[in-house]
Amino acid sequence: MNSITEITTTPIKKKYKKKSRFGEIWKRMKKNRIAMLGLAIFSVIVLCTVFADMIVPYSVALEQNIGDRLQPPSAAHWFGTDAYGRDIFARVIHGTRNSLVMGIGAVVVGISLGGVFGAAAGYYGGIVDTLIMRVMDTIMCIPFMLLALAIVAALGPGLVNVLIALMLSMVPYYTRVIRSAILTVTGQDFIEAAKACGTPDRYIILKHILPNAIGPVIVQATMSVGTMIIWAAAMSFLGMGIQPPTPEWGSMLSEGKDYMLSSPHLVIFPGMAIVLTALSINLLGDGLRDALDPRLKD
Repeated sequence: MNSITEITTTPIKKKYKKKSRFGEIWKRMKKNRIAMLGLAIFSVIVLCTVFADMIVPYSVALEQNIGDRLQPPSAAHWFGTDAYGRDIFARVIHGTRNSLVMGIGAVVVGISLGGVFGAAAGYYGGIVDTLIMRVMDTIMCIPFMLLALAIVAALGPGLVNVLIALMLSMVPYYTRVIRSAILTVTGQDFIEAAKACGTPDRYIILKHILPNAIGPVIVQATMSVGTMIIWAAAMSFLGMGIQPPTPEWGSMLSEGKDYMLSSPHLVIFPGMAIVLTALSINLLGDGLRDALDPRLKD
């Protein structure tokens, strides 16, 4: 008789932890040194915004001392002083807050309003799409800066009015971007299945379409913040933005342009602040674009 040996095997269950979408993006981002450099610079700028009052009191940015006017950088005044004796370092630090508020605020509201119009145009199509996009095309025919200046001229200069002008100028752009992203998702099988099950349109747009189309929008939004900061500074430089003595990089450049040869530090430091902020955001946006590109996955 052959002896039969029964071997009982216990299956070994391996637990595979599924990586989150954010974890995968962050892993690819960390491999991009240029993007991480941009993130590091932008993080420092954000920290300066949050802790501006702890770094240097706001009163120092407004305090005038004619006896110390046009002083070069020194231990007492790291970035020197302007034509009114105000400390440029304090004004650059506190100007960071206004610039980021205008840049990020314009993009956030532009995406919010553009998302509503773009989602409606891309999902429903037909006459809704035609009506919305023809209105947006008409607005986009007006040069961006000219439209923003016209709005500020009508409302008056100031932080709130500049923010409104930038917001309204961004809506047509993001309407088109979001519409294009949604059109790539709308015709897919899972959307058709949701429609066949009687799922409400609002739920389909919010739960299925927008999450799957948000990647390109995030990349565009990240890179648009730097552009908005530059445009906001340009409007202040032209005297249509934030008005002195409130610290703002564009207005600081405008005040210092008459002293460029004798006291170049008046324009060097606020100019460097604009360049570094826009550069860091663009580097971060480039890295985010690569991290979200499925063709570049490991």
